[in-house]
Amino acid sequence: MSIEVFNESGYGEVNEEELIDVARFALWSLDVHSSAELSIHIVDLDTIADLHVRWLDLPGPTDVMSFPMDELTPGWGRKDGPPPGPGVLGDIMLCPEFARGQADRAGHPLAHELDLLTVHGVLHLLGFDHVVPEEEQRMFALQNEILADWYDSQEKRGVSFGPKPSGAAAFPSAADRDEPGWNNPVPAPYSDSDSNHESADSDDA
Repeated sequence: MSIEVFNESGYGEVNEEELIDVARFALWSLDVHSSAELSIHIVDLDTIADLHVRWLDLPGPTDVMSFPMDELTPGWGRKDGPPPGPGVLGDIMLCPEFARGQADRAGHPLAHELDLLTVHGVLHLLGFDHVVPEEEQRMFALQNEILADWYDSQEKRGVSFGPKPSGAAAFPSAADRDEPGWNNPVPAPYSDSDSNHESADSDDA
């Protein structure tokens, strides 16, 4: 499986190997063939804010955006199906500067927040969404299941990317996202806009 990370932000606190591992595990969990290709871009506040307004018509920065390419779905290229051709999942845009506020408020490391957002982005690339409550509950439940399984699998796979965080904020449900105070305070110079984590959940470009 070809997964590339491009740190275009200049932000140094990003473990690219960890993002590749959690993305690969998510795709494996969803039975996506190893020939699929995925790009993860680490971008700054200005870049994600520009993408946010251009593609979703929403002001200010956000945490993650997904740009599907070949509209692949879970089970793409499985062994009991037809042989797959080249498949490009698409691009995930992560903004660690924005995500840090969410991580600090939730009380877990930035690395965990980026892992969570990467799984969230992968699910969007595979057609999952959270427009209606039923879809939102399903997506967040699956996101948390994959992320928890990824942590639990590390010892068996001979890798280690830090301990599994505890607490509900580390594995938020759809209901948690709607709680007052969950929204991320928007950093300057975007603080006069109405961008927050609620609008950031419109990350399905």
